[in-house]
Amino acid sequence: MRLLIVEDEIKTGDYLKQGLTEAGFQVSLVRNGLDGHHLAMTEVFDLIVLDVMLPDVNGWRIVQSIRESNNLTPVLFLSARDSVDDRVKGLELGADDYLIKPFAFSEVLARVRSLIRRGQTITTPDLLQVADLQLDVPKRRVMRSGVKIALSNKEFSLLELLMRRSGEVLPRSLIASQIWDMNFDSDTNVIDVAIRRLRAKVDDDFMPKLIHTVRGMGYKLENEQADEA
Repeated sequence: MRLLIVEDEIKTGDYLKQGLTEAGFQVSLVRNGLDGHHLAMTEVFDLIVLDVMLPDVNGWRIVQSIRESNNLTPVLFLSARDSVDDRVKGLELGADDYLIKPFAFSEVLARVRSLIRRGQTITTPDLLQVADLQLDVPKRRVMRSGVKIALSNKEFSLLELLMRRSGEVLPRSLIASQIWDMNFDSDTNVIDVAIRRLRAKVDDDFMPKLIHTVRGMGYKLENEQADEA
């Protein structure tokens, strides 16, 4: 799970990043509103932890812009502004939760996990499509160019992960933890073998190629021809 923290207070930002990283999240930390807004609009996150009072663009404007672009990523406001009016304003602008500083990290973690669960329940689609590749989650069915493709359970889960995070480079460590529930060992080639088998089924006989190796980083599923067009 990827989190974005937008927090200009150095100690608070570092504290949150360390704690959430140790809790198993991939955390990106930025210390101003412009960088936070840019990342929120251009990258995929499972949750945004957003300070209200930032030195350039405040959190109110950021969450408003995010929602106006139809970005439904859950947003948790953290702020020392503790009035009822401020909390109501944040929620009405589109935030999903509002936590007042100072806070206990255990409460932050509980709210983060709750918002991610809620977001997955609301926004996770059952039918995924990239180019002519379709994956129907409830029916456990995969088709490309109208051709039904048989996958093992692990292959199906791997393809679902790649399609849900289409365009995002997924490190081997993330794939290992999400699909095999294990820590990644650089000496094992289980992930590379699984990717190779998946490619043989969903890519080898079709165009355009969708599964790409990003050398030294991991794998991604993306229709690069569409981006070029």
